[in-house]
Amino acid sequence: MNTIDHWPPYTPDAQSPWNLRRVIHLHRRAGFAGTWTELQRDLRDGPAAAIDRLLEGRASAHAPPEFADTAELLAETAVAAGDINRLRAAWFYRIVFGPDPLRERLTLLWHGHFATGFAKVRDVGAMRRQNDVFRRLGRGPFADLLGAAVRDPALLVYLDAPTNRRGHPNENLARELMELFTLGVGHFTEDDVKEAARALTGWTVEEGRFAEVADRHDAAEKTILTRRGSWTGSDLVRILLEQPAASRRLATRLCALLFGATVPEDALAALAAGLREHRLDIVWGVGTILRSRRFFAAENLGNRFLGPVEFIAGAVRALEFFDPAPSTLALADWSARLGQNLFDPPNVGGWPGGRDWISPRTMILRTNFAVALAGGTGVGRTHAYDPGDLVRRLGAEGTTVADFHHRLLFGADLAPEWRRRLNGLPAGEVVAALLASPEAQLG
Repeated sequence: MNTIDHWPPYTPDAQSPWNLRRVIHLHRRAGFAGTWTELQRDLRDGPAAAIDRLLEGRASAHAPPEFADTAELLAETAVAAGDINRLRAAWFYRIVFGPDPLRERLTLLWHGHFATGFAKVRDVGAMRRQNDVFRRLGRGPFADLLGAAVRDPALLVYLDAPTNRRGHPNENLARELMELFTLGVGHFTEDDVKEAARALTGWTVEEGRFAEVADRHDAAEKTILTRRGSWTGSDLVRILLEQPAASRRLATRLCALLFGATVPEDALAALAAGLREHRLDIVWGVGTILRSRRFFAAENLGNRFLGPVEFIAGAVRALEFFDPAPSTLALADWSARLGQNLFDPPNVGGWPGGRDWISPRTMILRTNFAVALAGGTGVGRTHAYDPGDLVRRLGAEGTTVADFHHRLLFGADLAPEWRRRLNGLPAGEVVAALLASPEAQLG
């Protein structure tokens, strides 16, 4: 199946122009929102250059020179203190200030895919090391990522792997490895799970590290997905990656990240086939989607519900809350209140996402966050946001605060209805109203 037939490249035209709205769309889906400077740069340079910057980790124009050292120090301090809240704050620092928004976007994706919760693991260092694995391997070959993830001590503890031994198999890791991590429902049997659990016997954690204990391993023959042999855990991972369902599962994950609606079956199958041809290379899959006409089609604009991390980090980045910056501890706490507590997904399936992010309660909380961010209270800033300052700094004099911020957030001119709603409000309340609007919950 020819991937290009179903994922033709995007070329701007009258129906799908390269305009501010599509630049915002690219940054929202592949990162956490662009600043005005980044949006104008990419609007000027065109889609190919903008997409290359994201794929190559050069999209952010605002990473501080000391970013790498600060990010490392924040994580090390969290581990030394045994404080998971500080680790959440350290990750928010990477998300907001880092030079490579796509890397953090994918790190968040894999955190939900290989869902692991601190509430059970109870080891800040283990959670930090797992997060680093996702960051380091999350845009390369999926085989490398999967091999590291299923040997990760935090995941092994979370899925009870240390109790899985010869004669007393525990099926938790085997089931999630097949159902969630590689194949998906319907591509294996209960017998496959039982046999896979036997293959994984002996995988454990010793002194915080992965260990393979030979005398706990069931070395007898097993039949997994019709293949018979004296399979080990490594054999199992290899067998699973060879299944067509594995490329389908990866394609589905990437489309869920970058689309707000269901991707047609033929396009999904073509992407899966392309991934198989490219050794399940994650960044190839992401690049194929981002460069496609399908990604920039009108029906894929503004139709994806933003998760709490996306919503919060996107607001902070778009409004350039860099100096003075909000407290990343406060941002992580807001994310938890809105339903996404980093390092503690609700279960092994991760966060459900989509419409589940939005409810009457969470909309009230999102409004409260918008008011807090604009007002400077409750986010660790010493003063309120001055919308006029951003307008002046960016040389956008001659436009109103409402007009400028509507274009910044949505890539479109302010509609008459919005103008009537915002008329007479103080500048700070205008920005809070825009961030709290239904439109701002979609990206």
